[in-house]
Amino acid sequence: MQSNRSNVGALIGGSILIGFGLLSLIPQLFRNLNWGFLWPFIIIGAGALFFVAMFASGRSGAAFAVPGSIIGGVGLVLLFQNLTQHWESMSYFWTVIVMFVGLGIYLMGWYGEDEQQKKAGGRVMKIGFILFIIFGTFFEMIFSSFGNVIFPVLLILFGAYLVLTRSGLFRKNDNSADTPVPPVS
Repeated sequence: MQSNRSNVGALIGGSILIGFGLLSLIPQLFRNLNWGFLWPFIIIGAGALFFVAMFASGRSGAAFAVPGSIIGGVGLVLLFQNLTQHWESMSYFWTVIVMFVGLGIYLMGWYGEDEQQKKAGGRVMKIGFILFIIFGTFFEMIFSSFGNVIFPVLLILFGAYLVLTRSGLFRKNDNSADTPVPPVS
């Protein structure tokens, strides 16, 4: 009987070989396809392989979520840039990678049933989003007209989020703050 580790290796190795075989065969069969549009899917697929490894490994493979989120997310961003031809967004692209790291940590905590990791992942995603708003706004105002609508709307939404959460309207009911702490003798 094979161990679980060798099964995972065979699954990943076999998936990679199938992927390379398809990448070699498909352009030969479909010469009129627009390959400029399809290439980001290769990167998305590579990220998906990490999630296959995560689910195949069980809870001990939860850490595969981090590289899977980063690589798959980068593929999605490149697909967006390829579809919109908005390559100027590469100037603040790194902030999105911070969000993907946070997403990976969150998913790792979710799959591994670790609440602390989920919270840490949420915090990293928030930091990435704040950096995305700041740097995205700055570079979009300098480089393009694409951000004339999107980034002002994101700024308004982020400002509304800050106002609403800091005003106390959406506070969690935490009664522990109201209960007095007994004196230590």
